[in-house]
Amino acid sequence: MQDKPYFCPNCRSNRVKFSVISNYAQRFMKDAVTGAVQDFSEPEQLDSSEPTIQCLVCSFTGNEMRFVKQAEREPRPGAPINPNYM
Repeated sequence: MQDKPYFCPNCRSNRVKFSVISNYAQRFMKDAVTGAVQDFSEPEQLDSSEPTIQCLVCSFTGNEMRFVKQAEREPRPGAPINPNYM
């Protein structure tokens, strides 16, 4: 995750409450007749090029850059302006 401000592009009110969503794969085997789980493997984290972020105000979920770019487009009043953005 980047050390940059976020701003929810959906509700446009949240700048502080977020969660990061991780993806895991876990193999398992089921009994064909009863459907009971017979065996579980250890969970393996899937590699992802960019974290998935969820807004904890409106539950919008998107890639991290959407939240970062929205914060760059609408900087917080009083925050320093990013000279590299223009």
